[in-house]
Amino acid sequence: MSKSNENYALALQGGAGAVAGRDYAVTEAHLKKLAEDCGRMLAGGDRALDVVEHAVAELETCGLYVAGRGSAPNSAGYVELDASIMDGQSREAGAVAALRDFVSPVQVARGVMEKTPHVLLAGNGAAAFARSNNFAEVSNPKTYYTLPIGVTNDDIKDIAHGTVGAVALDSCGGLAAATSTGGTFGKLEGRIGDTPLIGPGTWSDENLAVSCTGTGEHIIRAGGAAAIAFRYRSGLTLLDAIDEMLDEVKRLGGDAGVVAVTSNGEIAMPYNSAGMKRASVSKNSALTVATFG
Repeated sequence: MSKSNENYALALQGGAGAVAGRDYAVTEAHLKKLAEDCGRMLAGGDRALDVVEHAVAELETCGLYVAGRGSAPNSAGYVELDASIMDGQSREAGAVAALRDFVSPVQVARGVMEKTPHVLLAGNGAAAFARSNNFAEVSNPKTYYTLPIGVTNDDIKDIAHGTVGAVALDSCGGLAAATSTGGTFGKLEGRIGDTPLIGPGTWSDENLAVSCTGTGEHIIRAGGAAAIAFRYRSGLTLLDAIDEMLDEVKRLGGDAGVVAVTSNGEIAMPYNSAGMKRASVSKNSALTVATFG
């Protein structure tokens, strides 16, 4: 893809539900570097779909977030992983749920999108697909998975959940979104939240790309990312469309956050939890990184 003079934009999220008073300097530094790297990719003409996959794979493997390596075991004592990815122009999408012991669930999700006629594979079927297509497996689950830096077994109840995600607009006007999670801490075996569901957790079309984070059950019941897209398409501003969905999540008893980018390069990163680890960059705006405020 050749570089053009069109705008590009990117937003990353490392999970809603940050704990007030905790030091997030390490994760903010990581998000800053990753946003810079992804910004250079977009400036160089890389596709939005490739950039969001790259970003989420990095967030999965670093061990700093509740996704991939930073995931915690379910109630049966092992880690189950969920991820999804969607291309806005084609509406093609792929997802995996309750996947065990693969290094990058988002890469497997893209494989589902490109190598099968399906959107979502789960459990043993997802693992069989990933194995048959030579996606990298975790060699020793007992030593690979680690709680994110600063999180201990004594305080995981305070953060309860976490997700990572990326949305991007490329220099040719393409939009894409991707999301990944290890789910809620201590979840029931087989529990699936919003993250691998195209619509609630991840959505991208010709107008905008959205990735959600928060309490998955409430996001599903509020409509999540697709509900924002439909409101935006009906004429609401981006922030109003997001706020209506977040208000519904709150009314239902949950909390959530969103990163979104539109086809004209507008970026939004609202949340109604205590905080949300996030970063953004675009051709026309400076890089921003924050957890609170």
